[in-house]
Amino acid sequence: MRVMTWNVWWRFGPWRERYGAILSTLRELRPDAVGLQEVWSRGGENLAGRLARELDMHWAWAAWEVPGQWRKRLDDPEVGVGNAVLSRWPITDRARAALPPAGGGDERVALYALLDAPGRPVPFFTTHLTSAAHASALRCRQVAALAEFVAARRGGTDFPPVVTGDFNAPPDSDEIRLLGGSRTAPAVEGQVLPDVWEYADPAAPAATRDAANPYVAATFRPSARVDYIRVGPPGPGGIGRVTAVRRAGDGPVGGVWPSDHAAVVADLAPEPVPEPAA
Repeated sequence: MRVMTWNVWWRFGPWRERYGAILSTLRELRPDAVGLQEVWSRGGENLAGRLARELDMHWAWAAWEVPGQWRKRLDDPEVGVGNAVLSRWPITDRARAALPPAGGGDERVALYALLDAPGRPVPFFTTHLTSAAHASALRCRQVAALAEFVAARRGGTDFPPVVTGDFNAPPDSDEIRLLGGSRTAPAVEGQVLPDVWEYADPAAPAATRDAANPYVAATFRPSARVDYIRVGPPGPGGIGRVTAVRRAGDGPVGGVWPSDHAAVVADLAPEPVPEPAA
């Protein structure tokens, strides 16, 4: 089972050309489930809906309130933004949770989708935390709310919860450590959501906000890993265990960089390890 997270950068930059690069990347990777952040909507159009039609996938969407200054940057008062899930399988349940907001109307949300995967359902989540560099304390509160949201909806299946998103924070930050449980007390007692990147090749490029990307270079910000797939401990027989992980969408497609973020892709085992022969 291939899962993925990707911030697709709203309608910034050459967004029409970037759409083709995003679509080509997804077609090549063939993920079973994708958490998307900064997904645009306008009128009756939605980026996730368009991708779902092209890729023959199901989709779910959760809008969040857009601060006015963001719309001013796009010079379009009608464009919206949100998080979305694309799924190879039907989505049988979904829910939206508002996270603690920043000032100025900058609301963030988490989206839950229950995926009707073969064998057993998969509880899948995606989110996008506040981006301000100084907002670690707020992101800690957002992570706590996210963890409660996951805890309330992770049951009823042997498959561990899959949590994806742009957390806007590096791995050693307070907010990220709240999810793992081994470096500080978890946000929800007993609930740990390990980072799939622990299974990556230590030599593999890790930054998802990479200064090699010209969209990032233009901001003069350093490279950092800020996008994550977090998966609960494997179920019976290793269901949901990580078998591979890497970056994707980390270079130009036909001369166009798809986004200012690289994606993270992980392969998870959908079935338990076979019992040893007697």
